[in-house]
Amino acid sequence: MDWLKRLPVVGPWAARLMATHAWRSYERLDRVKWTRLAAAMTFISFIALFPLLTVGAAIGAATLSAEQQHTLQNRIAQQFPGLGSQLDIGALVQNAGTVGVIAGAALLLTGVNWVAQMRDCLRAVWELPDPEENPLLSKVKDAGILVGLGGALLVTLAVSTVASAAVGWTARQIGLDEHGWGSVVLRVVAFAVAVLADFLVLLYVLTLLPGVEPPRRRLLVAALLGAVGFELLKLLLSGYIQGVAAKSMYGAFGVPVALLLWINLTSKLVLYCAAWTATGGKEDEAGGQACGQGGRDGDGGRGVRLRGVRLRDGSGGAPGPAAASGG
Repeated sequence: MDWLKRLPVVGPWAARLMATHAWRSYERLDRVKWTRLAAAMTFISFIALFPLLTVGAAIGAATLSAEQQHTLQNRIAQQFPGLGSQLDIGALVQNAGTVGVIAGAALLLTGVNWVAQMRDCLRAVWELPDPEENPLLSKVKDAGILVGLGGALLVTLAVSTVASAAVGWTARQIGLDEHGWGSVVLRVVAFAVAVLADFLVLLYVLTLLPGVEPPRRRLLVAALLGAVGFELLKLLLSGYIQGVAAKSMYGAFGVPVALLLWINLTSKLVLYCAAWTATGGKEDEAGGQACGQGGRDGDGGRGVRLRGVRLRDGSGGAPGPAAASGG
């Protein structure tokens, strides 16, 4: 798209835009065919979502009171727009044991596959080769990562729930008007708490899943961008489902289609965050290109190595045309 730089009016602005870290991150995504990666992540996430929700709902139905079950259903509706009205908590209460066992087995199978697919997609953004591991040990490792991620998600759900409850309780105690400035401030605080919870989960996802340790500054910025974007996507899709999808020409398919759209946008957001962490500065790219040229000319073909990034699998770099911008 260098032709944009030659345009008479917008050329200088385009040149400045293309020199930013945000644009170079997008160029990395375009190079690794990120729409295909997002499609793969969307499919496996959609398949794994329903066992996850069923296990959570079954546990909640068996251990919570009626009021707490209603709160759980509302929280699921907020975290996964459109699904709260589809869950029959009463039926889960009556069959919590059977449903929990079946959904738990399905969750273990789909969850381990989800971890593997997510890892492969994020490593593709980094342009790293597949790690050479024992298949059985790899599955055990993925199961451990799944448990850790599940625990992190439970913590974020609990934090978000407590924040929302605290906002409502505070508003009632103070007697704030529902549409007044005080209530708006409290909602902003609850939003900030939810962003913090998502931020911590993204730190986990962007490092442990692909097996990399990117520079701290890029990691923190990427996780913050992803956390804010994720909460905004939830607000957008919640409003869309309530106002459009449930009343659209798709009928019963309106909510699943909207849910797929939400998962796809979320997957693209995670990929962009990964690209942000994987894309180095201009000086790193220039040094990496020089190193790569030296590798082709006189180091026996070892090629370019990642600069400033330590890989968790023990390798110090990765071959490939884009490794120069890997960190």
